Amino acid sequence: MTTPIYDTYIVGTGLSGLAAAIKLKEQGLDHFKIIEKADRVGGTWRENTYPGCGCDVPSALYSYSFAPSSRWSRLFAAQPEILSYLEQVSRDYGIEPLITFNTELKNARWDERRHLWVLDTSQGQDLARTVIFATGPITEPQTPSLPGLESFKGEMFHSAQWNHDYDLTGKRVAVIGTGASAIQFVPQIQPKVQSLFVFQRTAPWVLPKPDMPLGTAGKLLLEKVPAIQHAWRETVASSLNVINLGLRHPSALKPVSQAAKQLLKLQVKDKALRKAVTPNFTLGCKRILFANNYYPALQADNTTLIPHGLVRVEGNTVIAANGERHEVDVIIWGTGFDVSHPPIGQRVVNANGERLSDLWKDSSPEAYLGTALADTPNAFLVLGPNVLVYDSFFRLSEAQLGYIVDGLKKMKQKGISKLAVKAEVLRSHNELVQKHIKGTVFNSGGCKSYYLDQNGRNFAAWPWSLARLQKALGHFRLGDYDVVFSPQAQRKAA
Repeated sequence: MTTPIYDTYIVGTGLSGLAAAIKLKEQGLDHFKIIEKADRVGGTWRENTYPGCGCDVPSALYSYSFAPSSRWSRLFAAQPEILSYLEQVSRDYGIEPLITFNTELKNARWDERRHLWVLDTSQGQDLARTVIFATGPITEPQTPSLPGLESFKGEMFHSAQWNHDYDLTGKRVAVIGTGASAIQFVPQIQPKVQSLFVFQRTAPWVLPKPDMPLGTAGKLLLEKVPAIQHAWRETVASSLNVINLGLRHPSALKPVSQAAKQLLKLQVKDKALRKAVTPNFTLGCKRILFANNYYPALQADNTTLIPHGLVRVEGNTVIAANGERHEVDVIIWGTGFDVSHPPIGQRVVNANGERLSDLWKDSSPEAYLGTALADTPNAFLVLGPNVLVYDSFFRLSEAQLGYIVDGLKKMKQKGISKLAVKAEVLRSHNELVQKHIKGTVFNSGGCKSYYLDQNGRNFAAWPWSLARLQKALGHFRLGDYDVVFSPQAQRKAA
């Protein structure tokens, strides 16, 4: 039996993978296969189910531009609603029946002789002319390796792998980390546990979250008057543009920082605790967090903030960097994800026979417009290196996918069998990015964030506005790529 050769192969059915399939189908490029390692769509919103999980981008903007929803129950949607939205979109656009579920990509290798991708999956081997890796940057939970961890006899799990079968009621719990996930789940578990020890290496900026229920009348209004929903979306987009402007010009954020510190005086009465939760870096250097219930949870009688990292475990005793010791029943890791080394790199071998993860081991991943990788022909990455803007991932992925689909159409129309970004284009693009990123708050704000690799190089952020990124991705320029035409196209041209 002959193995079919797909025009395009999509890996992943998070928000980017679903949008890729919808846009390909829309353009008549429907000879594609889409695989998903799990048994349902949703990506990070399927995986993260911890208590209080939700989005800190208003729901008006945290949705596809082509599929607005009037079903949001709040201004900021919670995880179950976002997952439900993605599942509904996959059904409405006829994508769900096209997905091959429970199929994990094991290895993807470029075959130079045939100009094809050879894709080994948990269900067998596939062949494809082009590949879209829509696997996302927030997929692999990061758990530190600490001395004595193997001696711990209690329950232990990462926030992205929440153990819902374990009852935290009356337990002594250590939470390691105070990032976006911990900010959301700490207030949810605090009322039920006996004692809560929150280990904080760096105090984050936590601003009030302007959240509220939309109510039946509000949802009905959005459904009946689409113009209101559009205006809401545009208003949110404009406010995020202002934040992005501040991130690019840190001095503009100083008044906001001062206001936030004054607000802390009202939110946290205890001077010692207030000092411990006051950030020592410029607002925006690390991800800005939004919550109304985090500081009250820290001030509860059963909560102890330890402004130090966890360095050692001895049996069921957790030991902080300052020597403080506490006996606990549970360790919950709120330590985020390994963003600096995209997990897909472990499964992709480029045209030189090099595994991408090996290339990225000692240096940051690089891409052209966060999309095209060096020596990796006919392959596109969504939400790749140096493309992150403080905005909705939906808008970022839509911009990239418009560019990718334009490229796939040009390949088909012109009979291109191999397309790879030019080395000089990739180099000059990344030199420009790194030059301009130096002045942003991410590099000059005095913090160590996950945007920076072990060498201090910023591999994640886009140094300009989303509008500039959208413009750069607005047209696929074949001149930026080395191209090889198929024999049929060459004969036709002759």
